[in-house]
Parts: sequence; C-alpha cells; structure tokens
Amino acid sequence: MKKEYKQEEIKEIAKFIIENSPSKKICFHGEMGAGKTTLIKAIVKELGGQGEASSPTFGIVNEYSDAQNNTLAYHFDFYRLNDESEALDFGVEDYLYSNYWVFMEWPDKIPNLIPEDATHISITIINKTTRIIEIPS
Repeated sequence: MKKEYKQEEIKEIAKFIIENSPSKKICFHGEMGAGKTTLIKAIVKELGGQGEASSPTFGIVNEYSDAQNNTLAYHFDFYRLNDESEALDFGVEDYLYSNYWVFMEWPDKIPNLIPEDATHISITIINKTTRIIEIPS
C-alpha cells in the first residue's frame, strides 16, 4: 500500500500500521528528516505508551512502557553504528527476537541481523508537510 499523508493524519497512519503490520518488528526506511521518529512516536502513543517517545540517536535504544509499567516496545536508531558487530556487542538480538514491538531506524546498518519476518516501511518526502508511506501488503 502506498499512501500520501500530512502531519495531521499521522495518528491514522500509526493506527493503520499497528492493525496491518504482519510483524511486530518494523524497519523504517527514509532519508534524514523524512519523519521516521515522528511516526514511531505516534505508533508508541497509539499502543498506549506512557511519556514522550524520542529518538534514541545517542543511546541507540529506547524502551517504552504502558501505564502499568510493562514493556511495550523498543526503538532503535542505528544511524551512528559503524558495523553490525557494534549492535551485537550491546545484545541487539535479545531485543529483535523478543515478543515486544521493535521499531528500527536505519536498519540498513545491520542488514544481516534483521529478522526475516520484519515489516519494511518506506517514507518519502514530498514537501515540508507531506510524505508518502509505503507499506507492503
């Protein structure tokens, strides 16, 4: 599915992803500034995440919990990794094969570690307020 959307429609896009992703492991592809983190924030909120989701650029991974403080999701930003061994060093496989939602930005940095059943979502910038999202059907 390919769909154009604006920032004010992000809640509906987040709901659509939650309801239609065949996997809880989701790879987000798109250039810098495409809105990957913004979309992940909306998904976490729709899942019932507490607090404000943010990019884990410096810490590599953020963990999100629900109102009962149960783990809900992990959010990775692999942008700063030099190679896959860095991801292995911090135990990325434990996260990737957990039963929680896993959102990955810049998954092309760890191509051999991505679970085969991961859903790949692409975001393309049209202009300052409009994006196209492509979700496999």
